[in-house]
Amino acid sequence: MKQFFKFMLASMAGFIVTLVILFFLVSIFVASMVSLASKKEVIIEPNSVLHLTFDKAIPERSPAAPFAFSSNNMFRTTNVPGLLETLDLIKKAAEDDNIKGIYLDLSDIPSGLATLEEIRNELLEFKKSGKFIYSYGEVYSQKAYYMASVADNICVNPEGSIDFKGLTGEVMFLKGMLAKLDINAQIIRHGKYKSAIEPFIADKMSEANKEQTITYVGGIWNHMVKQIGEARKIETDKLMSIADSLSLETAEDAVEYGFADQAAYKDQFISMLKSKIGLDEDGKLKLVTLNKYKDTKALKVEKRSKNKIAIIYAVGDIGGGEGDDETIGSERISKAIRKARMDSTVKAIVFRINSPGGSALASDVIWREVKLAKEVKPVIASMGDLAASGGYYIACAADTIIANPTTLTGSIGVFGIIPDFQKFFNNKLGITFDHVKTNTNSDYISVTRPLTSYETKVMTNSIERIYGTFISHVSEGRSMSVANVDSIGQGRVWCGIDGKHINLVDETGGLRKAIKVAVSMAKLEDYRIVSFPEQKDPFTQILEDISGSEPSESKLREEFGIFYPYYKEIKSLSNMKGVQARLPYSIEIN
Repeated sequence: MKQFFKFMLASMAGFIVTLVILFFLVSIFVASMVSLASKKEVIIEPNSVLHLTFDKAIPERSPAAPFAFSSNNMFRTTNVPGLLETLDLIKKAAEDDNIKGIYLDLSDIPSGLATLEEIRNELLEFKKSGKFIYSYGEVYSQKAYYMASVADNICVNPEGSIDFKGLTGEVMFLKGMLAKLDINAQIIRHGKYKSAIEPFIADKMSEANKEQTITYVGGIWNHMVKQIGEARKIETDKLMSIADSLSLETAEDAVEYGFADQAAYKDQFISMLKSKIGLDEDGKLKLVTLNKYKDTKALKVEKRSKNKIAIIYAVGDIGGGEGDDETIGSERISKAIRKARMDSTVKAIVFRINSPGGSALASDVIWREVKLAKEVKPVIASMGDLAASGGYYIACAADTIIANPTTLTGSIGVFGIIPDFQKFFNNKLGITFDHVKTNTNSDYISVTRPLTSYETKVMTNSIERIYGTFISHVSEGRSMSVANVDSIGQGRVWCGIDGKHINLVDETGGLRKAIKVAVSMAKLEDYRIVSFPEQKDPFTQILEDISGSEPSESKLREEFGIFYPYYKEIKSLSNMKGVQARLPYSIEIN
């Protein structure tokens, strides 16, 4: 009888749990359907102001699902517009008679510099409409101020400040830690600048690494200073002097040196906005967020053309398999390129790349599909914040390569890291290993012992062969000699401006420019945009978010804050397989 009640209670508990799960899933399905069905068209009232914050990282493409599951707060909205949609909405606001201007509400911007650059350029286009842009911030980071510098009027809180000190690149070195743990990082590389391995074998930057880093960081900073100087009418030398001396200590300093127009509190700034659009002090300021504005009716009905420009998004580390919207799986991206190539209605392809690189083999698989597509229709590579090493590998076969001035690219080089944990296991944990094998090198490659001289030779040959393939692909795609590619390769990183000077890049510009080039090369008079790889429908995405073993990137970014880049780097290191073609170390420019 005791056993009977035990099984009965267990069955009841299982049944109840099943009901709860089913109820939960049905609730999510109903909520998602209601959310989609009840979505009403937003009406913009006259004298409205578009309110832009950019306080969340702007994704390359808009998410398919209206919200996603989060274990902490059940439903988490995912409605941050993608880059192209953001640009289109700003352009739409310039033509919308009900939108009188833009209010930039800025503090820090988590998006990369190249993404920021594209939006900043669109804001400059917006100003040509004759409408105003006003900016307010309590504390402007350098990236936030770079965005704000386009504004007609820049306000800073009286107790706030503007960060303006120049850019720096800092690298964390692990050699000392590995030595304390008795772990030996066995490194094989090609490229004196391929400094992704330096943190494992050194305690400071090599001269070659310092040279390349100061070159691309300096190139980006010089571009930012030039753009700020033009916007604020301040000489470059004066800007450099202000940065060197940290002269912007207070809000008053910012006004004195011409970085801001007023030091004002938020209520005073709101009064300025009201006055600008002709409202009295008691009038209600009608602010429209970007998320709200995207649900407004189109200003004009576009003709649905049969001609298509396909944008293929490749975002994240490069690896084998399917990948997802935040990682580049060679299988998934190859399928997308193949589909666009074989679709006769797709007249040109824009290959949008935002990647630090990854697996050399997976990069080669994608390169092959780009090369095949190029033979039948124009292929334009558009580089985002990063398109380096493997990210450049997959771009080099394109007809035209377009990068933003602040894009990090190049890094043409390969490396392999084989950790030797033998002393760590033996000395620190008291663990030993023994084995038998059928052939001389059956245990190639092992992490429980050092490489033999023969194994090192085999690995070196593999690295050299892959590097040779890499530079030959670049040579073919860029119509350069192999020797020339090798001279600018060696793993060296370049910014987009310098990349154009050495022929790694054809033109500087963003995604919008890449689309224009694609239209021109395809000789189209009308077209429409289609995006690949196809995104999963909202319900499928929600179910995968619930059942997934890992939280979403946006949630992790929110939880880790400023430490997120370090988490992401450790995670990418743990996923490395085979020979790598990727950027040196983790780069975060502020």
